[in-house]
Amino acid sequence: MHLCDRTPAMSVAYRMRVHASFLLPPCHNVHVRLRFQSFSSQKRGSVSMYANRWTTFRRYVRSARKKYIMGPASVRDHAVCLCNTTSSLDLCDTCIMKLEQMQDVLTSYTVMLFKWPFRPVAATAALVIASATTPGASEYFQPNSTGVKLQNGYERVYIQPFGNHGMRVRASIMRDPTGNEWSALLDPPIEGPGGNSGLNHDISVPYQGNATIRNGNIIASVHLGVLSFFRVESNESTTSLTKEYTDTKAIAPRFYTQDFRSSNFESQFDFSSDPDEQFYGAGQQACCLDHSVNKKGQVIDLINFNSHVTLPVYMSNKGYLQYFNMPSQGRIEFGTFRTRHVASETTVVDYYITTASPGDYDALQKQFTGVTGRQPTPPDFILGYQQSKLRYFNQTQILDLAQRFHDEEVNVSLIVVDFFAWKFQGDWSFNPEFWPDPAGMAATVKKLTGAEMMVSLWPSMEDLSVNYLPTQEQGLLATTRDGTGISDSFAGVYTRLIDSTNPAAREFLWKRLNESYYSAGIHNFWIDQADGGTLGEAFENNGQVITQIPYARAFSQYFIGTQEAAGKMYPWFHQQAIDEGFANLTGKVISTQCDHMSLTRSTFVGGQRFCSYLWSGDTDSRFDVLLQQITVGVSVAASGISSWTLDIGGFEGLNVDTDEGRELFVRWLSMGVFLPYMRVHGDRSCNIPPDPRQMFANLCPNEPWSYGEANFLIIKKYIALRYQLKPYVKRLFEMLQQSGKTIMRPLYYDFSLLDPVVVNGTQANDPTIIHQFMMGPRILIAPVGELGVTSKEVYLPILSETAKSQGFAWTHWWTDKNFGNGGERITVDAPLDEIPVFYLGSKSDILSGSL
Repeated sequence: MHLCDRTPAMSVAYRMRVHASFLLPPCHNVHVRLRFQSFSSQKRGSVSMYANRWTTFRRYVRSARKKYIMGPASVRDHAVCLCNTTSSLDLCDTCIMKLEQMQDVLTSYTVMLFKWPFRPVAATAALVIASATTPGASEYFQPNSTGVKLQNGYERVYIQPFGNHGMRVRASIMRDPTGNEWSALLDPPIEGPGGNSGLNHDISVPYQGNATIRNGNIIASVHLGVLSFFRVESNESTTSLTKEYTDTKAIAPRFYTQDFRSSNFESQFDFSSDPDEQFYGAGQQACCLDHSVNKKGQVIDLINFNSHVTLPVYMSNKGYLQYFNMPSQGRIEFGTFRTRHVASETTVVDYYITTASPGDYDALQKQFTGVTGRQPTPPDFILGYQQSKLRYFNQTQILDLAQRFHDEEVNVSLIVVDFFAWKFQGDWSFNPEFWPDPAGMAATVKKLTGAEMMVSLWPSMEDLSVNYLPTQEQGLLATTRDGTGISDSFAGVYTRLIDSTNPAAREFLWKRLNESYYSAGIHNFWIDQADGGTLGEAFENNGQVITQIPYARAFSQYFIGTQEAAGKMYPWFHQQAIDEGFANLTGKVISTQCDHMSLTRSTFVGGQRFCSYLWSGDTDSRFDVLLQQITVGVSVAASGISSWTLDIGGFEGLNVDTDEGRELFVRWLSMGVFLPYMRVHGDRSCNIPPDPRQMFANLCPNEPWSYGEANFLIIKKYIALRYQLKPYVKRLFEMLQQSGKTIMRPLYYDFSLLDPVVVNGTQANDPTIIHQFMMGPRILIAPVGELGVTSKEVYLPILSETAKSQGFAWTHWWTDKNFGNGGERITVDAPLDEIPVFYLGSKSDILSGSL
């Protein structure tokens, strides 16, 4: 017995450990360890009182061994019997059987014996932490169970170890999950235990039963039918992460609402949270007012539309990540005491939770991407400067553009052809009237600039398209609940959606892309408008004069299910269509390295495992939006997707003829240098009228030389810097592929353990903190988001002792002035050609990618 008074003044923790070999028949060095642990904010009695109760307990155990031979319950939620046999460590079936026979009586007796005289303020009761390693073995705690099944009347809940330090929980009503539900989890995971196990379990828990399962440093404990999660600390103590939310009067934490016409149901799952807890991630918030990094207090709508790519995953500053593996529409409510996930339609509630030490967000991302997939490293060319606008509308414009880049000696890596290069929506081919020789065009661009090309594809299909009848006849288009299949309208016609969730539709789509583009040397694709449900917006009648009438969004139905149940995966399958095409055509495995890329406006969790990158949609061209995009980028990165970019300059509202518009573009471009991808795009305004021969034929320029001669020199300087940084960016993507290490990093990632200013500023969504970010581990960027200013106040976070021991200090990028070890606000000059940037370590190491 070991007794420990952890906090003598106010808190007592009494640990009772018994090596109870006397409980069992002899086997090879049987050791059973039971830990009974309780914490209270008030001291309860004396040590001698518990010593007396311990003696009583030992006597009772001895008598129980003689009396109890049979029993249905499992004891592995309270203890694990370990037998050393030859060189391996195995569970002894005989020992387990005997322990199972005595579980109920021992559990009830210990609860009776060691209960507090009155209710404690906080308690962790009877958690078992049983070692599954032997001296010299790996330190990782292997799962002590294949899984737990909780049968709660018509409800059944499965809890299984999954990935490193992770648990997967699936809950359903009336029937078991099939195991074939749509999922973004990799099964088996890339790293860690679990997978390929279906609904396997070796612990069955009855109504209001108890059980405990451990995997690595995470414990899932069922107590009276309520599920809680704990982290095991290095000293073997446990820390509560979250639990199903209960109160004296409260809705059940697992709550289901079922319409009698369907076997599907709406789910509402509630989890406890602390009032001062911070939550990060939840995907990409919409443009343009939401500047939050800490999502506490918010309601996140789980529905896709232009710029709004919310994802059901979040990290807590308490050191856990929770992901709802469900493509359903719904919402997440980050309340004061309760976090609620609502799925509007599902057949199974499926979620994953993992833990790491507080502040170690890279570990959480490593574990999360270990079960959802990692970003393959992009091709080198796409890490340079990408040129795009709405829109280049004929072949001559592209050839003139390439010639100008060549003549001006400005580097460019990708030139993009935007929408309506087709004749009819759904053709997925160039209109030969304006694009007579795509192959020759791509070859000339390559010869003049070395750049690759990208072309836009939309999911919309109009009935004049050459592909309409074949896709309709083969059932390759999404339908709608009313049967017409019409989901929206654009450019004066009603449109349907290609059903990319259907494997046959993906094959059809890729064949057309290959015939029209890939075979002509255009290998990169822009997946636009494929948000799902409608043609990309939160409203109906896209592109029409009347848009604000509150039409119901189309009730789209896909191969995989309804929009409500599975619609958030619709864009994900578009990404998969391109990846499948790449792989099948080239015969290459692209799980770790990409030759080509797709750009997408929407995605779902796991989208990072495709050769694809997300951009933030159609944003307003304003200085405040420039800064808002920082919070957007770091939020989606905290959701597992670092392969991200935006429209430099914003999408709409920038007039290239005005001084304000030109300054905004340069400020935005200077930030774009330090993003995962440097991509210029937008629908610019100017004094040139559009070409009347085509729709959306905007002639306003958006090239580096379009913003005045003085600004052109600055723009060329920034583009050149991007190419200097390519080795660093490439190394960041390699680290992302290897371990899921986030590229665009909010300050809390690296400084929350040391710097209260960062902690408090993040909690309050203080602009001075959340409008700065790290590009990888060595570069801090503080973009300017005001018109006409020439200086900027910057907060430099406190560096760790490890960083200081390596000689790191905050050093100004442009002057190499040393600003010390942080913890203070400074004001630096910020002319247009010198965005405030600071680096750590050697600049030569950064420029060479040597980290």
